[in-house]
Amino acid sequence: MEESVILLGILVFIVLVLVWAGIKIVPQSETCVVERLGRFHSVLNPGLNIIWPFIDKPKAVYTRQIISGMNGKTISRISTSTSIDLREQVYDFPSQPVITKDNVTTEINALLYFQIVDPKKAVYEIDNLPNALEKLTQTSLRNVIGELELDQTLSSRDTINSRLQTILDDVTNKWGVKVTRVELQDINPPKSVREAMEKQMQAERNRRAEILNAEGQKTSVILLSEGEKASQINQATAKKESEILRAEGEARAKVLKAEAEAEAIRKVAEAINQSKTDPATYMLAMQYISTLREMTQGPASKTVYIPYEASGVLSSLGSIKDLFKQQ
Repeated sequence: MEESVILLGILVFIVLVLVWAGIKIVPQSETCVVERLGRFHSVLNPGLNIIWPFIDKPKAVYTRQIISGMNGKTISRISTSTSIDLREQVYDFPSQPVITKDNVTTEINALLYFQIVDPKKAVYEIDNLPNALEKLTQTSLRNVIGELELDQTLSSRDTINSRLQTILDDVTNKWGVKVTRVELQDINPPKSVREAMEKQMQAERNRRAEILNAEGQKTSVILLSEGEKASQINQATAKKESEILRAEGEARAKVLKAEAEAEAIRKVAEAINQSKTDPATYMLAMQYISTLREMTQGPASKTVYIPYEASGVLSSLGSIKDLFKQQ
């Protein structure tokens, strides 16, 4: 009886062990490839899965892990695991020397973004997928950079990234891997090349500064000459308009003066006609009087000589006197 109980307990324990061994829990965003007696059987979905113990066996795959070394540098380590990560992953490859088309050795490291879309192909179509991706990226990078000169390499990162992504995606497609992106993280030319590039950039900056300074001086001279030209035009226009206005004013003044003299002569002539006096004699007498007044205004004018012919004119003063009496 006791032996039966012990045997039953052993059988129950074995069953529990077999049941526990047949239960396979797969985390979300992961999967597992199961082989039955050495051949591919199925791909497990995330969650609870039941397999046959000792008959079904998860296939071990290679994974790549980044660890920190003693000197602070990162080290990649290849290990094995039965789980396959279906999320997008990134591999940071160490710097490697690459020779450009103009024979300049440059240190370049790249970042590779990829995702496993077919776990079966990723397990059976390629051995050691992380190592294959690293070597493929390095060789493709050497080929692409070898077709470009250093200046093109430094200024055409987007073009290099696109070409690398296309090359890697075409090759890894049969591995069940989708390359989503490739990025060149650092491009480090030799120190001598960097110093030469810095000198070249400094010379280019100086050249641009001199060109900008010369263009500024040229623009300043042009603007100054245009300002002087405009100023001279404005001054000439103002002077012209001023002379025109002054001439018009003088002409208007002469017209008004002539009109006033004409009006005065007309009135004097009317008055003379009424007094029956000769107008010519009157006008000549008035001119003599005006001239005589100017001759006697100076302080040194003590003696005044009058021509004999003026006596006839002065005799008309009596007529003028009579004219004013009539008025």
